[in-house]
Amino acid sequence: MQLLDYLNGHFISLSQLLSNSGVGEQALRSYQQSGIMPKASYVLNLHVGCESFFGHHEQQTECEYYAKGYLHWLGIVQANAEPEFIYQVFSQRYLQTVSVLKTQGYQCKDEKLNIKLAEHVESEWQHFLSGTYGLCTRSGLPEDIAAKELAIAQINELTLTEHLSAAELNALAKAVDLLDKVSAHFAPHERHRSSRHRLIDEVRRQYQLVSPT
Repeated sequence: MQLLDYLNGHFISLSQLLSNSGVGEQALRSYQQSGIMPKASYVLNLHVGCESFFGHHEQQTECEYYAKGYLHWLGIVQANAEPEFIYQVFSQRYLQTVSVLKTQGYQCKDEKLNIKLAEHVESEWQHFLSGTYGLCTRSGLPEDIAAKELAIAQINELTLTEHLSAAELNALAKAVDLLDKVSAHFAPHERHRSSRHRLIDEVRRQYQLVSPT
């Protein structure tokens, strides 16, 4: 199945997350319930049928898949599971990324990434915990989330302009490349409806932008 190939290639399973971190499942569930560790980005409910010399066997099983970057985040949580501390780590890393990207020329007028940035980060924290950003960014970590949001805002603003100058077209290409760098590939059944299709593939096609090699 394409879906299983995608998940096994780009994510880690629950058992891999636990074995690589040395954390037990009960502790992981406690961290998730406490609002400091993201939930799975994909949950598969599988009905498995098996044929062998011994006959037919069937069973139901549930498989959880997590962004690979969550192993790093779980290490932070293990070191200090205080909710306020964990949120501050997320917030500081998010804000720092936005600041650095702006100094590199990535800009947008959207209030949520300017005067309302602190409020926006609080909202982003909830999406992070739900596992949403583990699905749509490569690492699921604050740096990729912040870059994705800033790139999307800049792309949306620039593509509203009917005729782009050479400088604006260059800025658009850079924003699309940034989004490409931090965005997940998305599962096969999601790609046509994804931000990658709409804001990377289609924008490159429409504006004849060349993707980096």
